[in-house]
Parts: sequence; C-alpha cells; structure tokens
Amino acid sequence: MANKKILVPDMGDFKDVEIIEVLVKEGQSIKKNDSLITLESDKSSVEVPSTHTGIIEKINVKIGDKVNQGDLILNLNIGEISKKTENVDKKEPQIKKPVSSVEGTVEKKIIPPAVPTSSSSSTKLASPKVRKFARELGANVSEISGSQRAGRISEEDVKSFVRSQVTVNEGKIEKKVHKEEFPHEEFGEIEIKDIPRVKRLSGPQLVRSWTEIPHVTQHEEIDITEMEQFRSSLYDYYSGEIIKVTPLAFISKALVSALREFPNFNASIDTSKNKVVYKKYFHIGFAVDTPHGLMVPKIRNVDQMSIKEIGEELKKTSNLCRELKIDKKEFFGGSMTISSLGGIGGTFFTPIINPPEVAILGVGKSFDRLVKVKGKIVSRKILPISLSYDHRIIDGAEGARFCVYLSQCLGKDFAFKLAV
Repeated sequence: MANKKILVPDMGDFKDVEIIEVLVKEGQSIKKNDSLITLESDKSSVEVPSTHTGIIEKINVKIGDKVNQGDLILNLNIGEISKKTENVDKKEPQIKKPVSSVEGTVEKKIIPPAVPTSSSSSTKLASPKVRKFARELGANVSEISGSQRAGRISEEDVKSFVRSQVTVNEGKIEKKVHKEEFPHEEFGEIEIKDIPRVKRLSGPQLVRSWTEIPHVTQHEEIDITEMEQFRSSLYDYYSGEIIKVTPLAFISKALVSALREFPNFNASIDTSKNKVVYKKYFHIGFAVDTPHGLMVPKIRNVDQMSIKEIGEELKKTSNLCRELKIDKKEFFGGSMTISSLGGIGGTFFTPIINPPEVAILGVGKSFDRLVKVKGKIVSRKILPISLSYDHRIIDGAEGARFCVYLSQCLGKDFAFKLAV
C-alpha cells in the first residue's frame, strides 16, 4: 500500500498560522478536495483540502498547533481504496445457472462488493466565516444541520441551532444542559452554594425574554442640568425643609409623558392570537437591588401622582422588597420598566426587556461635561440612557423619536412641568 504525506500548502506571506479545527479522524476514508483542517490568521480563516483520495493512517497535528508551509498534516494510505476500486471494476457480477429443486427454480446472484464510500460526508460543510461565527456563539458545527445545497451550513442555520438549545413548552423553559469537559475542581479550590431563590425564579423569565424577543438597544445622552438644579432647590413652603426627591421620580414622570406620545411602548404582544394589547394605564416598573436578588415591582397609576408622591412610593416599595413583604401581584401588570444603575455607576448597558412588556429604559450614572454655550465653556450635567425595545412592534425610527422626546421631557423647557 502506498503512503502519501499531506503537507500544509503555500500560504503566501502567512507564518505560524493556528489550527482551529481538525475536520477528520484516523481511519477515515476521504476523497480528493475534502477539507482536512481549518487555519485561522488575524485576517481570515481557510480550510485546507486533501490532495489525494485514501484512508487516513495518522494525523500529525491538533487544534492549537501553529503551522507553516510544508509542515506534515497527516499520512494517507492511497493504495487501499485504489486497489479495491480496481478489483471492483474488473470483477463482473456472476450469475449462477438456475438450480432445479423440488420447490422450483431458484436463481442466485452474486452481488459485487460495494466500493467503500468516503465517510467525509459526515464532515459538515461550512465556510470558514460560518465556522468562526458558530465558535463565537459557542456552537459545535458538527451538531448543526445545514439547509443549503449538499447540507452546507449557513449563518441562519447556526442561529436556529442556538435558539433551539432553549425551547419554551407550554410556558416552561426546557434547556439542553451541556456538561463541562473538565470539572471546576480540577483547576483549584472551589466553593458551591445554592442559587438565591429570587435569582432562581427570575432566571427562566430572563432566558425567555432573551431567546423570544428580538432586542434592539439605542443609547442617548440627555442634558439634565436644569432638572437637577430644580430638583436640588425643592423645599417645603411651610416648614422650610429641603425636599429630597430621587432623579428616578422625575424620570418616571417623563416616561409616562413619552408613553402617552408613543403608545406602542405601552403595549404587549399576544402571539397566540396575533394581536397587540394597548394599555390605557401607566404602571411603571423599576428594578430594585436587594440582598436577595433583583426585583422589579410596579408603581401603579404614576400619571396621577406628583413628583413628591412618586418619590415616596418608590422608597416605600423598595423597603417592602428588601424585607420580602411585597405582594407577588405587584410584580405583574406593568407598562414599562426602568432599570437604574445611577446609584452604583456605569454609563451605557443593554437592559433585558421584562415580558410581557415591550420596552425597558436603562439609566446610567450622570456625569459633568464641559461644553461651549454662546462662546463660553460651561459645565453641564449629562444623563446616559439605554433604551431596549421589541423590534417586532417598535422600529428603529420610533425608538429614536422616543429617545428624543424623553430628552425634551427631562430638558430645560419641560423640567418644571414634571413637578405638577
């Protein structure tokens, strides 16, 4: 049997290119031009094909190796398949003459042995770009079914496979569990604790939201200088005491105004009936950070409250959450949610929609920025916001208009009206 060495071909100026995939295994039959390995440089990915047909005797490389032109990839037996193919071509089917018997005449046919077929058909067909996309999503190409010609895998096939890993069956999340190849304790000391109850309950809801809702997030910076000046100047007319109101109360009031202007944000999608439910009430949810985990209660009828009343209700509801005394029903029936990280820090992020709502407003920590106004350099207070919405009902243009309108509500001309 003839042995053939398959080497790394000329790669131009590329040197020490990393092997990111080995697409074959020892003992496998392959055909000429079947892909053997995938190489990835800092500029591109490329599959290296076989130059001959045969059976793989020994693979000399592995994932992570860095190779150059002329390096040995594998040893190929090219005599085995060639010999069998030659014998099959020469040998014609033999048909024995009919043999008389009591039961009748029986014909026996000698069927020629089948030519061994290449098992490379089990190797998934996918471009280097698609393979890289799959790796970035943590998907194994060998587990994905291709919808293209000859079973070739597309990016859409990869996305469908990833979505299929988490399915929703009658409201219950069914997740395919992937076992780690090596246990954590193999690498050092670990400690195992139970997942907190609140996080355990909210987890499936977050998974459902992320897998079922096509999220789009837009970011905006709002100048809240006048609003902050107004907020810090509030005091009780009779007692003279300063009234402390959180910025979240102003944002809640402004959000109600925006929901009136853009009713698509105060809605829910009924997928079972292909209907949109528009809400006439304004119940604003807000994320509360507690020792037990994140909770999202609702403040009811915010449109009927003053800024001071909203502030008091926010404080009262937050305390109920931290003491675990809040009614379960208060976590449902919201219009839209505000997730504020202003008290902790950070600027922009991607908040996850709280279904059946269709949007959520993320609020970062405000900061000072020097800007030029009428020829003078002045300091302005800037509030970063991140708006995530369901793209099935809200498009990008409407999302942008919503951000602009909210900016106006919290800006110079509208800040004073929020106090009523």
